[in-house]
Amino acid sequence: MVNGDRPHFSHLKPVSRWLRAFGAALARKDIDAATSLFEADGYWRDLVAFTWNIKTCEGQAEIKAMLAATLSHVNPSAWAVHGSPMTSEGLTEAWFSFETAVGRGIGHIRLRGGSLRGAKCWTLLTALQELKGYEEKSGPTGEAGVEHGALVDRRSWLERRQEEAAALGTTRQPYCVIVGGGQGGIALAARLKRLQVPAIVVEKNARAGDSWRKRYRSLCLHDPVWYDHMPYLPFPEHWPVFSPKDRIGDWLEMYVNVMELDYWSSTECTSARWDEEAGEWEVSLLRNNLEITVRAKHLVLATGMSGFPNMPGIPGAGAFKGTLVHSSRHDGGAAWSGKSCVVLGSNNSAHDIAADLWEQGASSVTMIQRSPTVVVRSELLMELAWGKLYSEAAVRAGITTELADLTVASVPFRLLPALQKPIYDEIRRRDAALYAGLEKAGFMFHMGEDGSGLHSIYLRRGAGYYIDVGACQMVIDGRIKLKSKVGVDALKENSVLLSDGTELPADLVVCATGYGSMNQWAAQLISQQAADRVGKCWGLGSATKYDPGPWVGELRNMWKPTQVPALWFHGGNLMQSRHYSLYLALQLKARMESIPTPVYYLEPVHHLK
Repeated sequence: MVNGDRPHFSHLKPVSRWLRAFGAALARKDIDAATSLFEADGYWRDLVAFTWNIKTCEGQAEIKAMLAATLSHVNPSAWAVHGSPMTSEGLTEAWFSFETAVGRGIGHIRLRGGSLRGAKCWTLLTALQELKGYEEKSGPTGEAGVEHGALVDRRSWLERRQEEAAALGTTRQPYCVIVGGGQGGIALAARLKRLQVPAIVVEKNARAGDSWRKRYRSLCLHDPVWYDHMPYLPFPEHWPVFSPKDRIGDWLEMYVNVMELDYWSSTECTSARWDEEAGEWEVSLLRNNLEITVRAKHLVLATGMSGFPNMPGIPGAGAFKGTLVHSSRHDGGAAWSGKSCVVLGSNNSAHDIAADLWEQGASSVTMIQRSPTVVVRSELLMELAWGKLYSEAAVRAGITTELADLTVASVPFRLLPALQKPIYDEIRRRDAALYAGLEKAGFMFHMGEDGSGLHSIYLRRGAGYYIDVGACQMVIDGRIKLKSKVGVDALKENSVLLSDGTELPADLVVCATGYGSMNQWAAQLISQQAADRVGKCWGLGSATKYDPGPWVGELRNMWKPTQVPALWFHGGNLMQSRHYSLYLALQLKARMESIPTPVYYLEPVHHLK
């Protein structure tokens, strides 16, 4: 829960009373009555259950419009409180279950108001969890091998299709092709496997997990193990709190094998074309140097937020005699002992790489900082932000991974900055000595444009922060040299020329300059026209730097229908890949089974690139 107070059972009645009134109003199609149960500026966040979309309605007018468009075919019912409501300072919150015409869902409510009887809804979450008649099958991690009175077929979809094709003399095609075999594609494939949706994952690397193994050697997750579980198979209890990248790679490879996913490694997607007449994608693949064409009803680009490196064009790069590389291609500091190294950037990768270069004996390491960075120590982030939901203490308190994910999802993005700012104010207060040291060293830091910290900037731009695991002290001590408020003007044969006229000797220049929007993959694989129809991926429209308005209220184009039919985007960190893969899988399953999926409010495109 958002607060940690003990439950007050006397508050069971207000929640039950509200749900009863709400359910009755919806049952008789009284939209005005249902809307009046919300505060004037209340929020309703729906994950697929009502809208077949991921959509937050803000204020009574938007809630009323959504109900007017969806209520007649959703036919919600069976609203029931689960567990004991929590109350604190006039705010009561509770979990509940409900049903729709085609599925079952879980929800969360926050009530507030002057009187218990007159309490109104501040925030409501409704999240579809399963489709009636198409519940998840236990598959390889289920019990015994008997399911619904029949033997479970343990063969993979690919093995079954190959046998059927041999018998019929035909070629069977998957329902869905997932391009990208990192944690996102793997999590989605596992969900689809349980829902018996034929899908293949296409990954250009030789082994599952290589997208992690091939990163710089010092890479380690900066968020805790409880935040990073994959669906169905959590990490074992002895797993480190912060996972080294090679262990993550090995875990993903094991997961693919244990979950028996149809995973095509050493396979590159070279292009995709929508066949309007057939109503399907024609996907061209290069597998083990053989050209293959696969046809599928849906195409998912699970290429991740770290898929398209932003490599700046630097004058003189062709004449540079050293090594110029993007951080995604940097393989670690061991080869650079005794060498002069420059790191362009000041976020997570830049700090990790600079620290590793210094530890591996580079003669000099200089970080070039062009703009301010949100900096938070890992320990305080665990204590004040993640720890309430994703920690050993949270597990002991009975907060499951699923409950933690839904709790996070229950907070509308519009409210998040105001709720997060006190956390980062406290972090700033507690770590005053750290920030004073950074300021003295000339490092530019902030807590976001509005002080709401790491979580907000991640949602707005997916970058711009460093979770400190030690490199800040290296900057303060001068072991990592710093040049801030400057950029790189040019490269010379053996040096870097900065915008303030400084010239730095350089054998290695690492560009830790981030990644582009995921829709660049649509441009490369499909067409620029398709990419422009989709528009910008990620960001909320907060009108902050790198996240232009207008306000959208949800992450653009992620895990939900786009302006290009049957084209989906799936990405984010491990937590998001785990949680939102469920909703994308349910949308695909519904379409495969010809369940009507009228999408409410397909977001208009404001930003083409």
